[in-house]
Amino acid sequence: MNPIVLFLISGFVSMATALSAGALNKLPKDQKEGFLATNNGALMVVMSGNLAALTLVGAMAYGFANLHWAIPLSCIFISFPGAHVLVTQKLLGNKWSLLLMLPLTLISAVLLYTYW
Repeated sequence: MNPIVLFLISGFVSMATALSAGALNKLPKDQKEGFLATNNGALMVVMSGNLAALTLVGAMAYGFANLHWAIPLSCIFISFPGAHVLVTQKLLGNKWSLLLMLPLTLISAVLLYTYW
């Protein structure tokens, strides 16, 4: 697999998952609904955000090891958060973004481990 493709996909989905989990954790208790209002739901959101953050660190390490240093550095601060806010968050919202991106984050973690 091409290193740039693996880096971009794994970095984007893990950043989107982490940012969505962070936004859902910051909601006040009265705005949380359904499974998120329970203690187990809040714990699952925190754990998925932590897993996504670890996958993002792995994607950044993979990017710095296999690509020019400017590509991962610009992606972590500009491209990944911008794409999440402008595309994923606007189209899906935080809850659906988390639900859609979490399985993709798990797959990308396995792909990073496999192709590194």
